[in-house]
Amino acid sequence: MAVLRPFRAYRPKPEFAAEVAAKPYDVLSSEEAREEAKGHPLSFLHVGKPEIDLDPSISLYDPLVYQKGKENLWKLINDGVLFQDEQPYYYVYSQTMDGRTQYGLVGCASVDDYWNDIIKKHEKTRKDKEEDRSNHVRVTNAHTGPIFLTYRDNDAINKIVDEVIKNKPENDFVAPDGITHKTWVIKDKNYIDQISKIFSEIDYLYVADGHHRSAAAAIVGRERQQANPNHTGEEEYNFFLAVLFPASHLKILDYNRVVKDLNGLTKDEFLNKIKELASVEPTPNQFKPTKKGEIGLYIENQWYKISLNQELLSNPDPVESLDVAILQNKILAPILGIDDPRTSKRIDFVGGIRGLGELEKRVNSGEMKLAFSMFPTSVDELMKIADSGKIMPPKSTWFEPKLRDGLFIHFLD
Repeated sequence: MAVLRPFRAYRPKPEFAAEVAAKPYDVLSSEEAREEAKGHPLSFLHVGKPEIDLDPSISLYDPLVYQKGKENLWKLINDGVLFQDEQPYYYVYSQTMDGRTQYGLVGCASVDDYWNDIIKKHEKTRKDKEEDRSNHVRVTNAHTGPIFLTYRDNDAINKIVDEVIKNKPENDFVAPDGITHKTWVIKDKNYIDQISKIFSEIDYLYVADGHHRSAAAAIVGRERQQANPNHTGEEEYNFFLAVLFPASHLKILDYNRVVKDLNGLTKDEFLNKIKELASVEPTPNQFKPTKKGEIGLYIENQWYKISLNQELLSNPDPVESLDVAILQNKILAPILGIDDPRTSKRIDFVGGIRGLGELEKRVNSGEMKLAFSMFPTSVDELMKIADSGKIMPPKSTWFEPKLRDGLFIHFLD
């Protein structure tokens, strides 16, 4: 059963919240982060991507980077921009995008639950990225960005959240990208106790987004456990910052692919090979799949609709029946020679938030030869795969909106 507990968050004073809140470290390049943080000294990008305050020639993994992150975090605290709550609380965090609002509970999940698979994962992590975030946690002594967890809807939790949001939010602002962010503090002890008890009766939590952050939190937590001769299990390092959304609130966008070349084939040869697996028909406009089993293809200024054969979709394996898995196993690997999309330099991934125009741009520029537009993986598919102990192909899910860093910080002691 899952453990969730309240914590004494460090968070921005309401007058600073909009300036502090920043996109997660992993959705911006260093150059994009430098540009976004320009003229915004309170932006949490200075903590999450502290290389932006150092010479660009310095390695992203240089110890100076993590020290700068720690320095920038403590500057926000010492300057009175961030403060710490006097008691452990839960919080509600809502995001509104395109008229749709999702409400999440902010609390601390258990490191032991991560290792014991009470918190289920659906992606492989890369050691270099794990180590980067682990170093960030070690040096700052804090979880500076929340892990995005989900769980199957629970009516009792929904009712508590519904009551909490009747009150005026502590923070309420619209970010530059048009997404509205609101936060509430749950100080009522009855609610706090109820929330902890309800989650203690929930079988599993699922990492939706933030596999590297959660791995880093678990790694550092275990290190602290092993290094403490008086370890009790109640120390803060045993828990990590998370925002938990009921599954029905989540929206997964498409995660599209662009490929550099046709692996020595002509366009016609390539299309003929696909026709052995699917029907292929040209379309007059951009093609955005409307259901599972449809894939869009853009090549040489032309869009095509690919409709996969039914036998490919009826595979009982929850991973093998994913559109992204079929694309990888039947087209990218055997036809285009991209055996490992994690390491291949011939493929790149484009989040659906950027639109199909971004795919056209990458191909029309000559940088890429072709693009695939995908139908989004569902939350139900994600949970089934995690429940089966299997792993999704890389870049199977793109969640929007992204959680903002800086609204809640959890220290390890």
